[in-house]
Amino acid sequence: MGRDFVYVILGGGVAAGYAALEFSKRGISRGDLCIISEENVAPYERPALSKGFLFPEDPARLPSFHTCVGANEERLTPKWYKEHGIELVLGTRVKSADVRRKTLLTAAGETINYKILIIATGARALKLEEIGVNGSNAENVCYLRDLADAIRLVSVMQSCVGGNAVVTGGGFIGMECAAALIMNKINVTMVFPAAHCMDRLFTPKIASFYEDFYKSKGVKFIKGTVLSSFENDSSGKVKAVILQDGTRLPADMVMVGIGSRPNTSLFEGQLTLEKGGITVNGRMQTSNSSIYAVGDVATFPVKLFGDLRRLEHVDSARKSARHAVAAIMAPDKTGDFDYLPFFYSRTFTLSWQFYGDNVGQVVHYGDYSGKSFGAYWINKGKLVGSFLEGGTKEEYEAIAKVTRLQPVVAAIAELERKGVGFALSVSRQPPPPLPLPTPFDITNLSLGFKKPVYAWRATAGLVVAASVALFAYWYRKRSLRW
Repeated sequence: MGRDFVYVILGGGVAAGYAALEFSKRGISRGDLCIISEENVAPYERPALSKGFLFPEDPARLPSFHTCVGANEERLTPKWYKEHGIELVLGTRVKSADVRRKTLLTAAGETINYKILIIATGARALKLEEIGVNGSNAENVCYLRDLADAIRLVSVMQSCVGGNAVVTGGGFIGMECAAALIMNKINVTMVFPAAHCMDRLFTPKIASFYEDFYKSKGVKFIKGTVLSSFENDSSGKVKAVILQDGTRLPADMVMVGIGSRPNTSLFEGQLTLEKGGITVNGRMQTSNSSIYAVGDVATFPVKLFGDLRRLEHVDSARKSARHAVAAIMAPDKTGDFDYLPFFYSRTFTLSWQFYGDNVGQVVHYGDYSGKSFGAYWINKGKLVGSFLEGGTKEEYEAIAKVTRLQPVVAAIAELERKGVGFALSVSRQPPPPLPLPTPFDITNLSLGFKKPVYAWRATAGLVVAASVALFAYWYRKRSLRW
C-alpha cells in the first residue's frame, strides 16, 4: 500500500505551514503536495504555546494561532488545506526513510513516495533521562514542545494554584514558562547551572535586569547547580526536587526546559550532517538534490558571517521554508538564502529583540534601571549584533538594518552615548547613489569605428532630404488639384 506525491513536507510545525502557503502562492496543482505530521492538528504558530496558550485569562486556543497568522498572512485551517488540494497526513509517525528510492515508510506500514522532499522535522525537548535523572513519567513533571504538552501543562498548572513549581533551565522555555506560572499564581523557583539566565545570549548586565524583574514578581533563582533526583509520594507524583548540591525544594510540579535536540535520526548515514543538523546550501538543498531541509533541523550558510549555523527560532523556520519552496519552484530566479539571525521574547510587560551575532566587544547603552536599554556587539571594528528591550517598531527596524549593514565603529564611547540613536541615524540615511554610467567619449573610438558612424549619418541625411522633396512635390500637385 502506498501513495505518490510530487512534493512531501515531513513534519507539521511552523515551517510546514509557511512552506504550504508558499507552494499555494506559486500555483501547485491539487494533489501534488502532502504534509506528514505526528501531531493530530494542522501546523500552528509554536511560540503561542509558551505565551498566550498559558495565560490564565483569555488564553489562545486553536484555530486562532494556526499558521500563518504569525506573519500577518492567511490562517491555514484544515479547511484551507482541503480547499487547496493539499493532503494532511496527521497523527502519523514516519519510522524510516530511503533517500535513494525516494520513499518514506510510516509506522502503520504505508509507503509514501515523493519526487521532492522538504524535511521540517524540527527539534524535540531534551529529556531528564538523557542527563541521568529519572522521573519524567511522573504526572506533575512537564515539558513544552507541542500542543499536547501545552494542554497537559495547563491542566497541571490549574491543579497547583497557590503551590510550588520548580523550573529547571534558564533559557527561552524556562524564562517564558516561569512568567506564565507566576501569572497563574504559582510560586516559582528557577534552577540552572549557568551563572545567569539566558547565558548563551545575554551578557551578565542584561541578565541582571531580567533576573531582578523576575524577583520583583516573586521568582526565586538558584544558580550554579542542577536537578539531581526527585522525591515522590505514594501515588508516584513528585513532592520534592533534590539538587546536585543537596538542596531540597518542595514541589507540586516541575517544569523542564533543559534544551532540545534536532530530529535528524531518519537521515543519519544518508545525508550530510553538521553542527547537529542536516547540512544544506544557500537554497536549503541537502547533499541529496531531491531533498531540502528547513527550520530547526537545518544547518545552513549565513552569508552575513560566512559560516554555517543551525538556528532554533520561529523566524528562521518561516523564512527558510519559504526560501526552499522558491528554490524548488523557481530555481532560475532564486538566489542564496540571505538571513539575518533574529531572536525575540515577550514575558510579563517586557519585550526584547536581538539581531546578528553576540561576539566581540559589548557596548551597553540606555537605562538599565528603566524600561528601555540595549547593547551592541563590535567584532573586528564592525557592528555585528544588536539587542534592544522596550523599543518602538521604528527602533527595532533600525537595529535590524544597522546590524545587516555592519558599519565600522570608530569610537566606542560615542556608540555608547548615542545608544539606539546610532541605529536610527544610520537607518535613516539614504542609500548611496548608484554609480553614474561612463560618459561616451568619441575620441577614444577607433578610426575604423568612426567611418561607419559618419557614413551612416550621411546616408540617413540623404534619405530624409529625398523624403522631404517627394512630400513637397506631392503636396504642390494636391493643392493645384483642389
